[in-house]
Amino acid sequence: MSTFMQKKENIERVWYVIDAEGISLGRVASKAASILRGKHKVTYTPSVDCGDYVIIINAEKVKLTGNKLEDKMYYNHSGYPGGLRERNAKVMLQKYPEEMMERAVKGMLPHGRLGRAMGKKLFVYQGSEHKHEAQKPIEMKVD
Repeated sequence: MSTFMQKKENIERVWYVIDAEGISLGRVASKAASILRGKHKVTYTPSVDCGDYVIIINAEKVKLTGNKLEDKMYYNHSGYPGGLRERNAKVMLQKYPEEMMERAVKGMLPHGRLGRAMGKKLFVYQGSEHKHEAQKPIEMKVD
């Protein structure tokens, strides 16, 4: 008996929707990253993008525990001298909740060509509405 290796030609993808309201950022991000990688499937192959699509709604209502609202910092650099921009989690949650959620999920994916391909299947929305109703997404519960 040989080990099964998934081929990218015969992957069947499903759409999942995750409601992030009242759930901690890390729990939502780890569940979404696991689905994007395809680790929930029996045909999981590490070297193939065999994951499914993920829609995260209510990104602005995600919960952060402890002092993370004031202490957790997000950094960007423009590439120019003195071009470092730093924002704490409170500012990110108020102004850029989609970017905050995307950074959390994409940080848990592989860093390379395969991880970037997996990250393109992630869709994050601030409110409870999304534009992927035609794909008939399945509701995914996060523990």
